[in-house]
Parts: sequence; C-alpha cells; structure tokens
Amino acid sequence: MEAEVTLEYDAVKVAEAIAKAVSPDNFKTPKGLSIATARKMKKVITHVDCSGKLSTFIATIDDLLFCVSTAEKAVQTAKRLE
Repeated sequence: MEAEVTLEYDAVKVAEAIAKAVSPDNFKTPKGLSIATARKMKKVITHVDCSGKLSTFIATIDDLLFCVSTAEKAVQTAKRLE
C-alpha cells in the first residue's frame, strides 16, 4: 500500500518548519513500513509505503496527520507571539 500526502502552505518558512517537525518519523519505522517527508517550495510531501497490515498503514497516516496538526498549531502560536 502506498500513499502520498501533499500539504501546501502560504510561506516557504512554514512549510520548512512543518517538514522538519515531522521528519524524525522518517527514521523510526518498523519493518515493512517506510516514510519519507520532503519540502518542495511551499509544499510538504510525505510518501508512505507499507507492506504490512492495513491497520498499520492507516495508523501511520493518522499519526502523520496528528503530528502535522500539532506542528501547525505550534507555528501559529509562534506567529502570534512575534
């Protein structure tokens, strides 16, 4: 199973912050699961490849989106404090 999640932001700096926030997940994956996140201009693109269970695949995407949401909230909070 494969998925590509593409998120677009208003600024390159925001996309960079989000990509950096979720990139540590690229290194801690169980056997049969790979995650690669990259920033391309204002977009954050994550590719998920899973040869295991459907439940693992769905949980991985859910976890990714939760982490992105948390990072977005942190960026918005930082912007308000400027």
